[in-house]
Amino acid sequence: MITLMKALILNCTLKPTPESSNTDILCQKAAAEFEKLGVTTTILRPVDYNLLPGVASHMGEGDEWQKILDQILDVEIVVIASPIWVGQLGSVAKRVIERLNAIFHEKELSDPKTGQFLVYNKVAGALVTGNEDGAHYAIMNILWSMEEFGFTIPPNVNAYWVGVAGPGPSYAEAGGDRHLYTNKTYKVMVHNLVYFAELLKEHPIPTDMLKIEEEAKKESDEKSS
Repeated sequence: MITLMKALILNCTLKPTPESSNTDILCQKAAAEFEKLGVTTTILRPVDYNLLPGVASHMGEGDEWQKILDQILDVEIVVIASPIWVGQLGSVAKRVIERLNAIFHEKELSDPKTGQFLVYNKVAGALVTGNEDGAHYAIMNILWSMEEFGFTIPPNVNAYWVGVAGPGPSYAEAGGDRHLYTNKTYKVMVHNLVYFAELLKEHPIPTDMLKIEEEAKKESDEKSS
């Protein structure tokens, strides 16, 4: 059993608390699986916060992104969950990803000794629900973005449910919580995330990005990136 490990599931539904959310049902199943493995898990809806548009940690008066970022930095496992709208990743998930972009250019979000982004040695996964299509495209956007920011993406760390083509019932109405493939994949996701989170906690990535940048400058025309 894993101990002293924390997970954060960002339910990027468009519906504020306490409105019913199809995505939340799948998030709750994943959270219960994390808890079985001894991982303390929090589900948070970013839509409940005032997240101003931008790519910095602080976007001015009233911006509440820092409240979410602090929780991301405090856990070992982050899962972004999103509904599909118009065949693609929902706008709230896109806003979260945009705000994480601050990692690239804010020094306080990097380790001063190695230059590693502060989300190094954390793992990330994705959950998606929709009533028709776009799951693979949405997952691709989530996981590629998280990898770019420095999260580790273990194998098979996504799960999704979509309905049949055309208008129809969503996850809850269609009994998606009883769908074998979705139930298998969210469990695999949780177990793989926990395993790699524990592995990274015991054996953190040693890459010295500052040293590598200096070496790269010697064989490059540009002196900054």
